[in-house]
Parts: sequence; structure tokens; C-alpha cells
Amino acid sequence: MWPRISPYRALKPLLFSLPPETVHGVVSTGLRAVQGTPVEGALARRYAVDDARLAIDAFGLEFPNPVGIAAGFDKNATVPRALAALGFGHVEVGGVTAEAQAGNPRPRLFRLPADDALINRMGFNNDGADVVGERLDRTDLPAVPVGVNVGKSKTTPLSDAADDYAYTYDRVADAGDYFVVNVSSPNTPGLRELQQRDALERIVLRLQDAGAAPLLVKLSPDLAEPAIEDSIALAEELGIDGLIATNTPVDRPDTLRDSNRTQEGGLSGRPLEPRATEIVRFVAERTELPVVGVGGIFTAEDAYRKIRAGASLIQLYTGFVFRGPAIARVINEGLLALLERDGFDSVEDAVGADLD
Repeated sequence: MWPRISPYRALKPLLFSLPPETVHGVVSTGLRAVQGTPVEGALARRYAVDDARLAIDAFGLEFPNPVGIAAGFDKNATVPRALAALGFGHVEVGGVTAEAQAGNPRPRLFRLPADDALINRMGFNNDGADVVGERLDRTDLPAVPVGVNVGKSKTTPLSDAADDYAYTYDRVADAGDYFVVNVSSPNTPGLRELQQRDALERIVLRLQDAGAAPLLVKLSPDLAEPAIEDSIALAEELGIDGLIATNTPVDRPDTLRDSNRTQEGGLSGRPLEPRATEIVRFVAERTELPVVGVGGIFTAEDAYRKIRAGASLIQLYTGFVFRGPAIARVINEGLLALLERDGFDSVEDAVGADLD
């Protein structure tokens, strides 16, 4: 009898023979085609795991499971329902900027198959707040929470950043369930300067005045520990609702083997898992704010480590690229087995289990 091979595993060599952005476009087109059709329901029956033990309440929202798709995959909010049908418990779209942007020149997305990693220098390419906001308003959104990741337009001076973020928020406000201030992407010149206290405070206060809630801030993994502590203190002082740990780093671990390891941009994927989990733990030990853990999640064990380190929710992107459409189901099923093994009644009971 022939061993069973998943369709994605069979197609992966062909897909990986094509440029990454080409494949992303093909996959996104296919997902758009199934939204609102019976195929969408069939996907949900195949991939969604319906179990109350996976449910999470965080920053005032109910999540059917902790596994979300990170910002960057659905930049223009074209496939949130299809992603939810693949079993993700939340979908974060964007980053969205006030102005439409072409992003950096191609090629700007690189696979590192030898390392299960990606490097990207996309540069916030997106259709802009007016188009994305209108699309969200007219789209029948999924039942799972939809977050909107908001970035700064490349041409906007840093001194005008608060107004730039507020413009984008105003266009997406009605459709988003939560909103993320992205000041940590490494691919927009000067953006990370907005992580400094005065600049970030101006942005957050401007968004709060506009009504943005729940409001989260996405941290950079390249921050030193004192800077992370300053970000946590500011988040608590300003009443931010949660923290995302972390964005992609520009640093490269010595363990990378793939020939693309010298490409410029943010690194994502398996090599980040230890450092990302370490930062999740560092943040969770210092705050009661909900933490969303991101970085290097490919398996249920990867997700479980972040949950036990203090993450209420987790997000992935690169794992989706390398493992295919079943990844949310595989992780959720694996989490249930791990919860049973360790005697937890729910994911919520496991959050922070490894903290001192």
C-alpha cells in the first residue's frame, strides 16, 4: 500500500521552484476564489477544530482557538474568510498604510529552505487605507476576530507619523476587531525610531483619542532588554491592551546555512523560535497585559512553549508557507493532546505555566 502524502507536500517542490511572491499571488488568488462558495464551508469542515478547551478570551475579545495568521500574509484584506476557514482562530491583515505603496523593488522575499526560514524586505506594499478600508467594509468578514496592522507611509515624515497612523485607523475602524501599532518593521526607513518613548506615546495617544481599541503594540526582537522594559512600562502607563512579541529581526544567527542568508531584510521562521519564546517569557514576567507570541512556530510543541511562556495567543506566517494549509488544524489538535498530557483543562489554564 502506498504511503499517504498530503496534497501540499506533493505540490511543494513545484511551488518552491517558483519565486516566492509568485506563489503567494497564486495561493491568494485561489483563496479569494473559494470565499463565499461551498468550498469555503468544505475547508472549514476539514481544517477547523471546534473544541471549547482551545477558546481564549484576550483584550475583550473571544477567540475560538489561539492560532492566528500573522500580518503580512493578507496585506490587503482580500482573504480573511478563507484563512478563517483553514482553521485560524484570528486573522491579522495588513500592514496597512495611509498611502498606497508599491513597496521595495523585487526580488524582496527569499526562501531559506535549508533553515525553514524566510527573509523579506517587502516595505509595507499595500493598496492603502482608503482601498483596504472600503474592502473591509463591504466584505462579509469571518466569525473569528480580525485585526488590522497599521504602519507608517514611507513618504510621511516621522514628525507627522501620529496623523498618518490616525488616518489609516479612521479608514479601517469600523471593520477591525483590534488594531496593531507597527513601529517595529525593519523594512521602512526610520520606522524603528518611532519605538522611542516620545514618538510612540504621540502615536498611541492620537489613536486612542480617535477611539482605537483594543490597541496593541508590536515589539522588535532587536530591542535590548532595558528598551523592552521601557516599552512595557509605556504600554501599561498609556493603557495599551496587549503586546505582540515579536516582529522580524535584522540580526542573523550563526546557525543559518542557506545561501540566501546574506539577503537584507527581516528574518522569520524556525531559527527565531528560541529567541522569540525567550522574549515572550521576558515580557510576560513583567506585565499582566496579554501577550501574542510570534516567531518560529511550525508545530504544536512550538506553540505550546510560547503559551507556557506566557502567550495568550500565537501567530504564524512562515510555518504556513513551509507546512501548508493544514498547519492550524495540526497545531490545534496537537495542543489538545499536550493539554491532556499535562493535566490542563484548557489553553487558558496553560498560559504562563512556566513562569516563576
